[in-house]
Amino acid sequence: MDVSFRRATLDDVPFLAALAAHADVEPFLAVSRASTPEAIAERVARSQREPDGFGVLVIEADGEPVGTMSWELVNRRSRIAAVSGLAVDPGFRERGVGIAAAKALQRHLFVELGFHRLQMEVYGFNERGLRHAERVGWVREGVRRRAYWRDEAWVDGVLFGLVDDEFDDG
Repeated sequence: MDVSFRRATLDDVPFLAALAAHADVEPFLAVSRASTPEAIAERVARSQREPDGFGVLVIEADGEPVGTMSWELVNRRSRIAAVSGLAVDPGFRERGVGIAAAKALQRHLFVELGFHRLQMEVYGFNERGLRHAERVGWVREGVRRRAYWRDEAWVDGVLFGLVDDEFDDG
């Protein structure tokens, strides 16, 4: 299966909105994320305007949209980007799509855009997300204990980082 990613366009908004609302995806995404078509369209437009500072991406498998992920410049001087919102259509899980897309994004951010550090946060209850992060080389750096109000309970956020000289392109 050929996995790649591209910058989202406004034509992708219906796909992105449907994916974010999917019952097997929505519980694992940040509550604060853009979830309406209008809010998603605003993020996609920003991604088009700020290609070196912000990205809403569509993951494709054999040319078909199957997922999404995002990144944002959070510190220009120290060359730090935050990665977020990795979601793969449940029908394409367990095929290596998320792993291939995550590694391609790391390569893009480190090699092509020259970032020094990537960081992200995963809900502590998201076992699949935690395993995925470590599988693609992220280093667990800490926990924000009971930091987020989600589904009528406080949940942890697990912090991950990856520095350019730790990136394994293999």
